[in-house]
Amino acid sequence: MTVSTIHDIGYRHYEGRRLGRGYVLRSLFVHNLRAAYGLGRPARAKVMPFLLLAVMMLPSVGSVAAVAITKEPRGLIPYAAYANILQVVIAIFLATQAPVLASRELRFHVVPLYFSRPVGHLDFVLAKLAAMTTALLALLTLPVTLLYVGGLVTKVPDSGEHLVRYLTALVGCALFAVVLASIGLVVSAFTPRRGFGVAAVIAVYMLTSAFVVIVQGLAEMRTNFTLAGWVGLLTPFNLVDIVQVRLLGAPRSSAAMPEGTLAGMVALAVCVALVAGSTAVLYARFRKAGLS
Repeated sequence: MTVSTIHDIGYRHYEGRRLGRGYVLRSLFVHNLRAAYGLGRPARAKVMPFLLLAVMMLPSVGSVAAVAITKEPRGLIPYAAYANILQVVIAIFLATQAPVLASRELRFHVVPLYFSRPVGHLDFVLAKLAAMTTALLALLTLPVTLLYVGGLVTKVPDSGEHLVRYLTALVGCALFAVVLASIGLVVSAFTPRRGFGVAAVIAVYMLTSAFVVIVQGLAEMRTNFTLAGWVGLLTPFNLVDIVQVRLLGAPRSSAAMPEGTLAGMVALAVCVALVAGSTAVLYARFRKAGLS
């Protein structure tokens, strides 16, 4: 005869407030945003993101200093052109930090643990996308804001016009951030090892840029300037620059660009399609990982 005994080992039911899905989503966003800058991680994880942020700030500091010394307001770097000028630094930041957000859970097979909580697959993806976008937005807007404040301090003429250009540049920065974040996370999500993810994102940036430069050069040699302009849609930096110039009235910074408002609308539609498509791909990728 078997005798069963029930032992009271002191566990108590949770009786506190249920914070729910919104709190989980917000926590995921904050956790991933902190991870993008190495916060809450060892010191070596902070070196690269903050070093790149410092590099991004240097040209704006130099530009403001030059304007203050020479009293020549035209020496101020155009706000909307800043991202294009420093696109290599931005690409390195994306390549080094996107795998931190997209591939760590995949590498350690802990994605199913996230979905054991009241958070959906789309919530998980949106939190990561929002965090990477916010990290890039900080990288882009801080130096542009320093340029604007420096311009005001050095008393550039027509401060109202500079405010309009600054606000236009902020819209462009937001578009740059969400498009680049989408591309970087998708590439990183299919390369679970961080080193491969870094190399893959850099390869995508370099190959698309090289392809566009070569095609534009050949098209211009044949005086086919229309093709040279439209092929710029194939690189994220030129793509967003087309939107800035053709729809927002920003100064032109790309060598070749399609003419007219229609070009801006097409470029904006491509940006929307890129973000929506990337979100769908990330959803499918993490959903599959959550079931395995």
